[in-house]
Amino acid sequence: MEKKTTTKQKKAERVELKAKTLEERAEEIRAAAEASGLEDDFYFLTTFERYLTQIKILSELKKTIDTSETLIEKEYVKGRGNIYTHPAIKEYNSTTDSANKTVTCLLRILEARKTSGAASADPLLEIMGGK
Repeated sequence: MEKKTTTKQKKAERVELKAKTLEERAEEIRAAAEASGLEDDFYFLTTFERYLTQIKILSELKKTIDTSETLIEKEYVKGRGNIYTHPAIKEYNSTTDSANKTVTCLLRILEARKTSGAASADPLLEIMGGK
């Protein structure tokens, strides 16, 4: 007898596939950074590592959101239940905001390098821009 796959399980599997794609994309960015001479740039390396950590956190939070209920109930005084959104949703939104700021910082590092005399068609800048 086969087990049926729920919609939430299917979503979680898709998130896992996307995470692998993100890891592959990160490796492309890392290789392009090396080709652009940024493999030893402290600011780029630390910012990029921070971004990878944020992506990993977002991936885990997304799995939690996809496999859990959106609303949860907490009981407080006298057994009264209060309904709240799942805490993972707030954390996901907060981490997304931080990741977006980190990408902006990475792009500024790349732009600064480009304006300081790097090649006009920088492949790293193109990859970070989604091209």
